[in-house]
Amino acid sequence: MPMDMSVVGYRTEPVTVTWDSARAILYALGVGAGSEDPQRELKFTTENSVGVVQAVLPTFPMVIGRRVDRPFGDYDRARSLHAEQEIRLHESLPPDGSAEVVAAVESIQDKGSGALVTFSATFTDPATGRVLAATRTGSFVRGEGGFGGDRGPSATWTAPDGEPDVVVRQQTSVWQPLLYRLSGDRNPLHSDPEIAARGGFDRPILHGACTYGFVGRALLHAVLGSDVDRFGAMKARFAAPVYPGQELHTSIWRTGDGAVFVTQDETGRTVLGQGLLTERGAG
Repeated sequence: MPMDMSVVGYRTEPVTVTWDSARAILYALGVGAGSEDPQRELKFTTENSVGVVQAVLPTFPMVIGRRVDRPFGDYDRARSLHAEQEIRLHESLPPDGSAEVVAAVESIQDKGSGALVTFSATFTDPATGRVLAATRTGSFVRGEGGFGGDRGPSATWTAPDGEPDVVVRQQTSVWQPLLYRLSGDRNPLHSDPEIAARGGFDRPILHGACTYGFVGRALLHAVLGSDVDRFGAMKARFAAPVYPGQELHTSIWRTGDGAVFVTQDETGRTVLGQGLLTERGAG
């Protein structure tokens, strides 16, 4: 069944989502918090450390948002990959809280070898109506292109000249996707060898959103002084899958209002590209 273009523009009804400190901690552990410097990240991984006030990682909205509940085509889930991600924070989220979420299908683009489906979600404060955060997610469905749709804009991002200001190395664990999936993404592509093989992989791959969360932590510490209130927006494109147990190397070039970045695995293959971090209030 081809992509159903009639879903473009579809918006869900508002739904209230809630979270607590334990869920925020589980997400933090799922994206590696505490694995490099446990003391520095106690505020993300504990709720009762002496003199430490619990905080929420800025990329946490990715796992509390609601997905679009209307099908946009009949396809094998194993052939759908996380292609791009953007998150924008207007306020830092508390460890215990709620938000009203509206999700939407923004576009379906024909990329030839597949279809790029872009979703958005907006989080507002139920009491005041203030926008707390927004996300934009692109999913690439392999084999579903060629239907004659708009290809979308061409990428124009280029890496800066010169050596990066800092390179952050982060080690993922072989069990990383088994922990991360408890935050909500139970796609068996990341845990079941048979499903992974059906998707063309020799073993389960790490969730793209997990890789994104690892890199978000790297940027938070290396660029923003570990201050969640300085985190404004982060966007990037997924260039290649990461296998559990691989090491991530994020090259960061600081700018006047944030940073640009590229993440590679230990072989030098780019896994997250066209990265941009913007400090809150800077743009």
